[in-house]
Amino acid sequence: MATSGHAWPPILTPALAQGIAGDTSDIIGFNVLITDRHGTVIGSGDSSRLGSFHEASVEVMHTLEPAAHSGDQARRLRGVRPGITLPIVIDGRAVGTVGITGSPAQVKRFGLVVKRQTEILLQESMLLRSRMLRERTMEDLLRDIMQFDPDVADPGELMARAQELGFNLGQPHAVVLIEISEAPGHGDGTDSRPGLLRVIREVFCGPQDLVASVAGGRYAALRRTSAPADPRPLADRLADRIRQSAGLQARIGLGGSASSVPELHASFADAAAALRLGPRVRPGSPVHAIDELRVHQVLAAAPSTARLRLGEVFTAELRERPEWPALRQTIIAFCENGFNLVKAASALNIHRNTLLYRLDKIAALSGHSGDDHVARLGMYLACVADQVDHPA
Repeated sequence: MATSGHAWPPILTPALAQGIAGDTSDIIGFNVLITDRHGTVIGSGDSSRLGSFHEASVEVMHTLEPAAHSGDQARRLRGVRPGITLPIVIDGRAVGTVGITGSPAQVKRFGLVVKRQTEILLQESMLLRSRMLRERTMEDLLRDIMQFDPDVADPGELMARAQELGFNLGQPHAVVLIEISEAPGHGDGTDSRPGLLRVIREVFCGPQDLVASVAGGRYAALRRTSAPADPRPLADRLADRIRQSAGLQARIGLGGSASSVPELHASFADAAAALRLGPRVRPGSPVHAIDELRVHQVLAAAPSTARLRLGEVFTAELRERPEWPALRQTIIAFCENGFNLVKAASALNIHRNTLLYRLDKIAALSGHSGDDHVARLGMYLACVADQVDHPA
């Protein structure tokens, strides 16, 4: 029996049925009506028939066989006019019927074509709805990980939800947070963003890479970190592709590796911190990894008064000088390059003698000897703290 006591999902909705019936009626020139599995008309080229009962559909649903009705036969059935009625079958089960009004001899030639076309449209609609449902499920999962609170949510439940989608969050993943904005010189009024998810998934395409939209203008990827490609070069490639193909600008933050829901939550926070702090340190770079910004992250978390006092102790005289930005950059580069003159000069793109001149000036103004390693460290931290508060 095609009909049973099972509760069927709403495969054949009134809106979809009306769209199919209306369009098909216009094409073939005969009225097409569609019923649900109870025989109620939910789509028709003749809107007056919507909501009526079509008795012939009940038998067609039971037998899964087409039925033709002449004028005399139709008059003996409730809500039926001359024509043919065929079952709409999805995955071997009837979900409704499609009827064509007219002389059975005239409309019979359209019957199988209309039936098959209706089934194809329903299957495509089911596939689209399935994809949309999966998309929403992934978005909800990532948002719940972002907002994870161990006092409220169960990490095991989130792991299970990911497993249902085919993702094992127990394997090492790193959060990649992507923020999109208009690129300078672009913006012709067309919205290129609908294709962004596809572009991101083409780059982060591993079987365990989970990608979804998480907020307005932001996307997230959980990148399987033991995959052959490291997240950093993939992120660089993604930023280039988004700029070239969509005319948009991407800023990308990379969180640390994580193998549990609480760790992934922390990786999300790290990626967000990288997006916030990275442009202050390297404004020309589209990709910012938290592992390169840990010192900045710690200093940013310190009270602003503590950062201010650190600067007053180690860089007060320097900050009064008009060339302070260059001096700050010099101290940071010199320390981050292991106090190596050649490497620091190369990083600053200046001559070695220019670097020596600056270092002598810094020592004279600050009163801290170049041999005082504690002072060097203090000056470096003060410069980084100032970089956090006052980016170039």
